[in-house]
Amino acid sequence: MRLNLKTNQRISPYLEKCCLRASANISYENAARVVEYYNGMKISGRTQQRIVHRYRFPEIATTEQIEEISLDGGKVRLRTEQKGESCVWRDYKAICVNQQERKAWFAENEELIDWVNQQKLSEPLTCLGDGHSGIWKIIKEFNPAGEKREILDWYHLMENLNKVGGSRKRLKEAENLLWCGKIDETITLMSQVKKKKAENFCNYLETHRERIVNYGYYQEEQICSIGSGAVESTVKQIDRRLKISGAQWNKENIPQVLKHRCAYLNNCL
Repeated sequence: MRLNLKTNQRISPYLEKCCLRASANISYENAARVVEYYNGMKISGRTQQRIVHRYRFPEIATTEQIEEISLDGGKVRLRTEQKGESCVWRDYKAICVNQQERKAWFAENEELIDWVNQQKLSEPLTCLGDGHSGIWKIIKEFNPAGEKREILDWYHLMENLNKVGGSRKRLKEAENLLWCGKIDETITLMSQVKKKKAENFCNYLETHRERIVNYGYYQEEQICSIGSGAVESTVKQIDRRLKISGAQWNKENIPQVLKHRCAYLNNCL
């Protein structure tokens, strides 16, 4: 009891944390080798995996109001049931809260929405995302007490603009217009280009009209972020564990693996 050991547990709490920190970055087999090297204790790869899946990772305790949420999606490779059948890729969703705390869900959009709505949401609440419709469907379900400010990520906006191609002078002029939130002027300019890509970009602007703000003013006055780089970085950091060479996951294990990786990234281990 004084050592805070669980019944029938042969691994100390400290050694357990060492295992969790190691396997949050590398495969269970490699984590076993690292732990043995540093601690002199042999904990097999299979036991490393069991430690992760029985561990209750702490929930993020957001004591401060949430002022900003950025949302993005990533891919994870699933192991199929039939032997010899090709693996499949499925989506997961990740959020970054106030550009600091990270959480992720696999096939649990309702849980994501419920978690956000249970937090202290500021007025206004700033929501950032790229142009994917699935992202904005989720954000639509966020229910702050006051205003909700939706902002299309500036860098994805520029990425889509550059896909149009053609005159660099025209692209630069369109960029300057969009930086000031001038959507109608940009559509008029790009309508002169008789290409399918230009038409698609104009439709893209119409779809996200309410999410395209005066980026220059927001940046100058430091009102809020204009890019969703925080959550994109989160997805990349999660993928550094999920997409290590040869990694395939059982569907039922993914939620715990996401909690494990996010707990490490949030410095909760």
